[in-house]
Amino acid sequence: TMANKTQQVAGIHFPFPFTPYSIQKDFMAELYQVLEAGKIGIFESPTGTGKSLSLICGALSWLRDFEQKKRQEEARLLETGTVPLNAGKDQPPSLASSCQETPDTLRPAGEPDWVTQFVQKKEERELVDRLKEERVRRKKREERLRHIRHNAQLKYAAKRVRQEEEETERLLRLSREMLAAGTGAEQLEQLASGEEELVLAEYESDEEKGTASGVDEDEDDLEEEHVTKIYYCSRTHSQLAQFVHEVQKSPFGKDTRLVSLGSRQNLCVNEDVKNLGSVQLINDRCVEMQRSKHERKSEAEEEKPKRRRQEPRAACPFYNYEQLQLLRDEVLVEVKDIEQLVTLGKEAQACPYYGSRFAIPAAQLVVLPYQMLLHAATRQAAGIRLQGQVVVIDEAHNLIDTITGIHSAEVSGSQLCQAHSQLLQYMERYGKRLKAKNLMYIKQILYLLEKLVTVLGGNIKQNPNTQSLSQTGTELKTINDFLFLSQIDNINLFKVRRYCEKSMVSRKLFGFTERYGAVLTPSREQPRLAGFQHFLQSLQPGGTKAPAAPIEEEAARALRPASPLMHIEGFLAALTAANQDGRVILSRRGNLSQSSLKFLLLNPAVPFAQVVKECRAVVIAGGTMQPVSDFREQLLACAGAEAERVVEFSCGHVIPPDNILPLVICSGPSNQQLEFTYQKRELPQMMLETGRILCNLCNVVPGGVVCFFPSYEYQRQVHAHWDESGLLARLAVRKKIFQEPKRANQVEQVLMEYSKCIQCCGQAGGTVTGALLLSVVGGKMSEGINFSDDLGRCVVMVGMPYPNIKSPELQEKMAYLDQTLPRTPGQAPPGKALVENLCMKAVNQSIGRAIRHQKDFASIVLLDQRYARPPVLAKLPAWIRDRVEVKATFGPALAAMRKLQLAVLDFSPSARK
Repeated sequence: TMANKTQQVAGIHFPFPFTPYSIQKDFMAELYQVLEAGKIGIFESPTGTGKSLSLICGALSWLRDFEQKKRQEEARLLETGTVPLNAGKDQPPSLASSCQETPDTLRPAGEPDWVTQFVQKKEERELVDRLKEERVRRKKREERLRHIRHNAQLKYAAKRVRQEEEETERLLRLSREMLAAGTGAEQLEQLASGEEELVLAEYESDEEKGTASGVDEDEDDLEEEHVTKIYYCSRTHSQLAQFVHEVQKSPFGKDTRLVSLGSRQNLCVNEDVKNLGSVQLINDRCVEMQRSKHERKSEAEEEKPKRRRQEPRAACPFYNYEQLQLLRDEVLVEVKDIEQLVTLGKEAQACPYYGSRFAIPAAQLVVLPYQMLLHAATRQAAGIRLQGQVVVIDEAHNLIDTITGIHSAEVSGSQLCQAHSQLLQYMERYGKRLKAKNLMYIKQILYLLEKLVTVLGGNIKQNPNTQSLSQTGTELKTINDFLFLSQIDNINLFKVRRYCEKSMVSRKLFGFTERYGAVLTPSREQPRLAGFQHFLQSLQPGGTKAPAAPIEEEAARALRPASPLMHIEGFLAALTAANQDGRVILSRRGNLSQSSLKFLLLNPAVPFAQVVKECRAVVIAGGTMQPVSDFREQLLACAGAEAERVVEFSCGHVIPPDNILPLVICSGPSNQQLEFTYQKRELPQMMLETGRILCNLCNVVPGGVVCFFPSYEYQRQVHAHWDESGLLARLAVRKKIFQEPKRANQVEQVLMEYSKCIQCCGQAGGTVTGALLLSVVGGKMSEGINFSDDLGRCVVMVGMPYPNIKSPELQEKMAYLDQTLPRTPGQAPPGKALVENLCMKAVNQSIGRAIRHQKDFASIVLLDQRYARPPVLAKLPAWIRDRVEVKATFGPALAAMRKLQLAVLDFSPSARK
């Protein structure tokens, strides 16, 4: 590894793998202060400036110092056995955060001194006792981890024990089956083998039971205190894996206890469960296996004769206490990414999903996807506790949309009909076996589904594919209005939702439809379902559709909702969790199948408030965070963060100022004013002028040119127009032309060909000097793909990519902001500001892709005179804003581009040709 260059900034040691850029030093120093002072930091660091390393080295340096201070204070306390006098309010920050429960020492006035002293002494003793316990636990853990570092034998011993246990289990099962085979037949019609588990068990709600179901005593041992840690989350699994690799390479890679969290879909090593494909199915099956393990335990303890012989359900072989403990410690000993974790889980025959969760309390750095951190229920299920912890949210430019997306839910007409049909058939097959309570809830769910179809204007008894709706369009309702309109305001949705969760009815329903196909041949009992046959077949995966390509099939299988009822449960959960900030959008399209109900969260600050309140410090970081006003006003202020708690840090770029040329061009070569509004952008002269500008740029710029359009439709329209007018042929003389594909699985291929073409042209030296890629703002190419060096020597933005102002969701959000946010005099109303900000966020995301490292160079061309307005320029990232030149006419703009190419000739192999 590279030499470790420890930097000292403002008296703090920051280990770093090489000598950091000065902006990295500033970043780390600022980050350290934010964590130390418990603030909320918005950090902008352009891609290519080593943001990940600055985050890692800055945050872990703080944690190192924090832990050391805490240990020193503990040692002092345990030696003297007393708490410093100023304890309580002004307790040293590190102890205060580990002992959140310390009551305030402010006593009521007039209390006698000896009472005060007695209470204080008692508190001191309790604190000292607690510290002693924590210390013993920590020593134990350190001892265990040291042991593992030096001892691989453990694994094999545990493996042998496990194999013996499995063998015993198998023999027991065989003998039980032999005994049971001799029993008499049941009076009810005999169920086929395996069908028993499809019948809903007797249901008791939590109120009736009075207690929560008990967990294994074993697992209580796994509950340790949560040490102070950093939760780092990002958008995609590949971004998380990249971050973990950076940690591995950093000076902290050897001795940081890091755990990567993922979904069961990413971590499950039980092939039978993993093969179920969809997230919901895997989750459900896993939970069911855990349950059967706990039930078995309690049954074994009770030894009561069972009312009905159930086939023993399998508990998961990978969920084994000793193995999990071992895996947990292996995880903490050495930094691993998700793939390494899964490999280890397979070797140790232990579940990586649970193993990694058990490692959370002792971990110093927890790496996890957005969803797990930002969604309260998911967070709780994963065993994440934010109290007094540090949260870093990376790639956070879309944080507001992300939170909104995580908390939204949509169901289609076809899902509602499919769920109703399946549940009806289920009830008709097993109705006689169900207890009254189950039957009551199933009837309530059927009623609910019927009403939701009616509110869309459909009829539950007819095929939704052929049902056309008399009234089409979109309608927006508050939650209460929606419940009233659908006539379900008389149903206790909380209880129905709870029933779905606890009885796992959707899981049983899925097993039932898997067994019989979603279509039961109409028997004597079900003549009236015959009309449904065709519809249900059309919904079956691989029913009447043309066979899909294998990759597509994979994707379709992963996305296919496990069972329509599970999908609807998600919608119910959103409805019941919402407050006055939720809306329901009713979209009535041509037919019932395509119509939908969507729950929309208007105020993302509500779920985020908990994070802000509980955490010690929150860091929101990204390559482009401008415009920041969104975060401050819509998210942080509404989530209860005081303005003085919020700190902004924006660093420049590492490239020399002359290597980047941002231009705003207000008119084209034939003096056509550039203003791509909805009204003007489709005029032939606008489309031609755009083509002429690109022809000129392609003559000057070597390598690759990436041109962003505001939408797919407009990009296709312009391309067609150029084709007719002969402009396309003129462009093709200089650059080979590529278009962004609509389908995600073709993106890789287009990019490969685009890169290859640029490399070949660079070497060949013919008239074609590279390639032109026509992309779409917010499409596949504007996120996460880097056009470094020759791949993006010039990035062009055609017009301003405003969001679709006609969308009912956006209109509702604008109206909501206008009502709830204070209006600043002399500034646009909050709703209008939102639209401006969404537009500029999209621009910044796209143009930020061009410069990736210190020696890179590129020009950034904004085609639209509206970019020249000062409020718009103010929303560009600082490193672009400081260098932008506004050109009223085209000649000087082209001259400036020529000058950039000449100035950097020393850098570029293709320019040198």
